Amino acid sequence: MTAESAPKWRRLEPDERREQIFTCAAQLFGERPYAEVSTSDIAARAGVARGLINHYFGTKRELYLAVVKRALTVPYVAVAQLPSGSVEERTNAAVEWFLDMVSKQEKMWLAAITPEGIGRDVEVERIVDEADRRSADRVLQAMGFAEDDPRWEQLNALVRTYGGMVKAAGREWLVRGTLSREQVRTLLSTQLLTLVKDVLPQITPAPR
Repeated sequence: MTAESAPKWRRLEPDERREQIFTCAAQLFGERPYAEVSTSDIAARAGVARGLINHYFGTKRELYLAVVKRALTVPYVAVAQLPSGSVEERTNAAVEWFLDMVSKQEKMWLAAITPEGIGRDVEVERIVDEADRRSADRVLQAMGFAEDDPRWEQLNALVRTYGGMVKAAGREWLVRGTLSREQVRTLLSTQLLTLVKDVLPQITPAPR
């Protein structure tokens, strides 16, 4: 190995090292099916000893679940950074944020919305469902709905149905190439605005 090709080791703080391992795992799970990625592969990509992966994340499955959870959950920071303008401005900004996020982690996001290789796994299904619910919560918060709204579960369910369209549109754009980013942006922004302005306000609390 030449000096140029040798890995450049540097000491990282625990949080930085953990994030480095996580990032490398996300890249590999996006590039290959779950069964074809080993902890040795992840360790080699991250330039760490395999035991460090177990130390930070446990098993390969636990690391995979963590990657899927992050790939599908809209973080609170995405809501906090939205402009404090009109609903139209906020929906457009929210959709732009989402498309930028997907562009940066395209392969992992696609792998996360259609998990393969791990088999039917109840924990994966639970994490996907939880991520969908939390992401719907974030959308409602971003659009100005209060969490103590008695209709919250119904509103969340309606946003999750919108989320299904988001995933389908993402596949048309990233996998099939039948839609451009601009077409997907127009579709998602228009539908989200319609949902927020015309559909959600008409929902009445479910009878107890």
